[in-house]
Amino acid sequence: MAEKDGKLQRIVLTGNPVSDGAVVARAYIYEPWEPDVLPTCFEPEKKQEKLDAFRRAAKQAKAELTRLAENLGPDFGDQAKIFLAHRELLDDEELMSETELAITEAFWEPDAAVEKVFTSFTEMLSQVDDPLIAARAADLQDVKKRLQRIYQGREEQNLSKLENDVILVARDLMPSDTAGLDRRHVKGIITEAGGTNSHSAILARSFQIPAISGVVNAVRIIPQNTLLALDAVKGQAILRPRQEEIDACVRSQNILLSRRRAQAQYLGRPGATRDGISIDLGINIGSCKFEASENYYDFIGLFRTEFLYMEGLCLPTEEEQLTAYTKVLEQANGKAVTLRTLDIGGDKNLPYMDLPREDNPFLGNRALRLCLSRPDIFQTQLRAALRASHRGKLQLMFPMVGGMEDIYRAKACVRAAMEQLDAKGIPYNPHIRIGIMIEIPSIALMADLAAAEVDFASVGSNDLTQYVSAADRMNPAVGPYYQNYSPAMLRLLETVFSAFTAQDKPISVCGEMAGDPKAAVLLTGLGARKLSMNPASLAGVKAALARVSLKEAQDLARQCLGMRTQKEILEHLSAFTAEAEV
Repeated sequence: MAEKDGKLQRIVLTGNPVSDGAVVARAYIYEPWEPDVLPTCFEPEKKQEKLDAFRRAAKQAKAELTRLAENLGPDFGDQAKIFLAHRELLDDEELMSETELAITEAFWEPDAAVEKVFTSFTEMLSQVDDPLIAARAADLQDVKKRLQRIYQGREEQNLSKLENDVILVARDLMPSDTAGLDRRHVKGIITEAGGTNSHSAILARSFQIPAISGVVNAVRIIPQNTLLALDAVKGQAILRPRQEEIDACVRSQNILLSRRRAQAQYLGRPGATRDGISIDLGINIGSCKFEASENYYDFIGLFRTEFLYMEGLCLPTEEEQLTAYTKVLEQANGKAVTLRTLDIGGDKNLPYMDLPREDNPFLGNRALRLCLSRPDIFQTQLRAALRASHRGKLQLMFPMVGGMEDIYRAKACVRAAMEQLDAKGIPYNPHIRIGIMIEIPSIALMADLAAAEVDFASVGSNDLTQYVSAADRMNPAVGPYYQNYSPAMLRLLETVFSAFTAQDKPISVCGEMAGDPKAAVLLTGLGARKLSMNPASLAGVKAALARVSLKEAQDLARQCLGMRTQKEILEHLSAFTAEAEV
């Protein structure tokens, strides 16, 4: 949208908020170096020379990544792990050997070999629905460009030294761009690409830099050094803002900073309502390394195991899985860890598995369905998980459960894995707790039957919403139809919570709703007593719960259940939240 203001244009651009905040500053257009790589080959007699050159580039890349991690300083140790993870990619035996084979056997120039091998993995990962796994595509892309730049003899380019306060505008930012930037002067970030769970977005939130993504043609539309008012709460950037818009932006940031200071006081406290009703708060993780102090959470409500299958060039072995699961149990230090079995297939293809492409992948052969059709893969994971259960408080959870038949078959697979371990005299926890994800409406509608057969359940609100709404959550064209807060969703959630509570079986929520403070209060009122979320959401949720009594949350839920549209419900929630914060 654009409005004329004299000879210059006032333009309002919209995007997706990825890091809250508001700021006014001049635009700094960042267009990083892009590799110019030709698919060329060399003479066979130069094989050793080219291989040595590639290995020197890899060694220098490791040194740069080590320096980037060290430059972040002690206050950003978790963020530094991103660069250590990049360095680990350069130690990945299969990834690097594939690249070296392209050099020594196909005689590709090293930068072309890197392009070929790394791009194939990047394309595979970028198609994955799970945003945490898809974010690995950015890691590979970052490391690829680093290797190519070094091989071509280019100087390292970064945003570490800026002279003035700016709002950074770019097509996209690699994790190294964001982590290496001058945090004193970069006051905001606008990108055309990127998502809320990309490493760059995570780093922006860690640095508390306001950021929005998905701003179409931002680099072309926004001139260098133009005054911008960025409101990353609304997802809006205004070129050449009016004075009242500048003032509003400043007020918005002051309010947000005040709220953050207030929320931070709750982080070390237990999750509970104002009248002392305990709400267990867990975290969702997607790797063996996660960013959360054990003092801040009660359990790990969702341990995504797909990363083990996505990072390599072949299926992970039983021993590799056992090592990974044990590491998580050790870091959890005695707290329960909910291991979600392999959730892959359909739109999550692996290069080493011959999975057919499906027209409707969300309705296809994925998750538990795929595992039941591939018992060789499933049994390997179950044996590894059972062996790990002997070393900590591990529990199993099956995704994409559609009916009681799925539960019966999955439990039979667990018993078969136990028999295999018994035959070899390998110890495990024979009383391991077994649960399901409720993300398909059919199992939600028979929650009473499911509760009688399993030990616990967790609502995957992201998928449940898309199935209830019949709206693909990855398709922006049907975004308005994807409604977390629709009356249908609230009624279904209440049914599920009531059924499990009646049988004294734990029921949690592990989707995005659980980490939204206003939704957390509503879910509590509907009957939830366990919520699992991104670690960054803990403080806000704890603060929101502490401001209301259980009766107030229940009254809120009852009022929302009587409403007819999501718009009514959201307006009521916003008004309730504003009143509770006063």
